[in-house]
Amino acid sequence: MEFLLFLLVVAVLAGFLVPRLLHRRRAVREVVSGMARSNDPAAYGFVPAEQLDVRLPGPDPELVEALGETQRTQDWGPVARLLALTGDDWELRWQRVQSVAGAAAMELRAARESGTGQAPSPQAPPGLSFSKDAPSEARQQDARWLRNWRAERPGDEGAAQVYAQFLVWQAMADPASADHRIVLEEARNVAREAAAMAEQDPTPYLTELFVARQLSYRRADFEALWHEVVRRAPHHMGAHLAALPYWSEKWHGSREDAYAFAEGAASRAPEGSLLPALPLFAVWAHLPEAQMVRGMYQSQVVENAIEAAEFAVDDADDDHPVRAHVLHLLVCMLVRAERYEEAMEALSVVDGYVGALPWIESANPVGEYAAYRALAVAGYESQGGSTTTAPPPPLH
Repeated sequence: MEFLLFLLVVAVLAGFLVPRLLHRRRAVREVVSGMARSNDPAAYGFVPAEQLDVRLPGPDPELVEALGETQRTQDWGPVARLLALTGDDWELRWQRVQSVAGAAAMELRAARESGTGQAPSPQAPPGLSFSKDAPSEARQQDARWLRNWRAERPGDEGAAQVYAQFLVWQAMADPASADHRIVLEEARNVAREAAAMAEQDPTPYLTELFVARQLSYRRADFEALWHEVVRRAPHHMGAHLAALPYWSEKWHGSREDAYAFAEGAASRAPEGSLLPALPLFAVWAHLPEAQMVRGMYQSQVVENAIEAAEFAVDDADDDHPVRAHVLHLLVCMLVRAERYEEAMEALSVVDGYVGALPWIESANPVGEYAAYRALAVAGYESQGGSTTTAPPPPLH
């Protein structure tokens, strides 16, 4: 009798557990299959990892062409003309000044590493390959075009803006260096020179926002600087992104300060603005170190920030210079929240580029982005998605 009861219990457990175990094994196989397919870019039209562009958050063919020509020839003319043609599109100008200055900083760093026999920096932009076998080429491509531009056109606001931001990137790359503060103070001086050259342009003040954070401006001084920004461009998304870290608990504020700054800007945003997405960046800046708690990304605070950011990118123009920045952070947050279909929609817009938060905070931006892209595909397929239902990839 006891043996018959034992068999009955085994049968009941088998009937209960086996289907679940089989279902779990199928789910695991689906996830693994999705990971494998996502590593084959052709499956979803994704760009191969080795071709991802770490310089930019999204496409800017005019910038790529001008910067490529300048770096190839060491002639500052192409980037100078590009900034002149950018005119008073302040959002686009700020993005291009950052990118040109960053490219110059990485070019100089790569040249120095090549000259000392070190391996090239992983942050060096694509197209800049220096090797120990070609030291003369490295010396020729050492961002001298920026120094020449600044020396030959001292009254050119574009040259001053790029050089000021270049100095900021130089200082931030090595905050432990003995001349860290000296370089930042020089960056501030050059930024103020640039501000005097073009009274209505907010760009130099945005560069000083970085300096203010690094040099620990008093709140009153930071607020006075911020007043100069909003007087010129009150709804400038790039400016708000540059100012937000100052108010975070990592720097000179608190979670409450950062949330108040972000939510206040979002509440005053005009139609078509990306400012409603700013709270998502405040949330990102204050995530705890242990970030694998599933419920965290499905909390009301995170959900509200995601919803507002999605509204903002839908409401803004497709070619808004900062839209790609928001979409990249959305990819990360949506994957963590297990909202894979929405993550795939964001990927369909920005795939091919990784020069944005959160990837640039990683030592390996390409690898970090590719991993999240793989997780998005795996989750999407585990929820019934496929290549036939996925949004089309962007045109590259």
